[in-house]
Amino acid sequence: MKLNVKGNAIVYGDNIDTDVIIPARYLNTTDKAELALHCMEDLDKTFVRRVKQGDIIVAGSNFGCGSSREHAPIAIKESGISLIIAKSFARIFYRNAINIGLPIIECPEAVENISEGDEAGMDFNKGIIYNFTTGGEYKTTPFPEFIQQIISAGGLVNAVLKGIVK
Repeated sequence: MKLNVKGNAIVYGDNIDTDVIIPARYLNTTDKAELALHCMEDLDKTFVRRVKQGDIIVAGSNFGCGSSREHAPIAIKESGISLIIAKSFARIFYRNAINIGLPIIECPEAVENISEGDEAGMDFNKGIIYNFTTGGEYKTTPFPEFIQQIISAGGLVNAVLKGIVK
């Protein structure tokens, strides 16, 4: 088993919009570290204190709805989150996340079976999400090779600059 990511689950519900991921009052900065300091603060005041490098967000339906701001996936990625697993994503958020190299995957079965604090991980090549706390395994569609290349490069711009994708 080759894991691409492994971390503890931080669980949220449905319709987590970009305004609670990064409140509009912080959109006057492009400093990624500053954005990370305010990630989720209107939804979960404890998030920035408890998130650790590699942790995984697990959420319900329509994650990332609201505005098309790129600040939202940037704040999440910079906070240390290595993967978001949700029942579904808002379309623009999905594309913005991949463009900045933040892996996100839809898998309702995993969402239903991963609880707050569970240790989870994912093998991007096989499309398998693991819950190491319960022993559960959840099959999903693996990332296509070009998306894996974008994620590995740290985002679309880096992938183009490195000649990985055109």
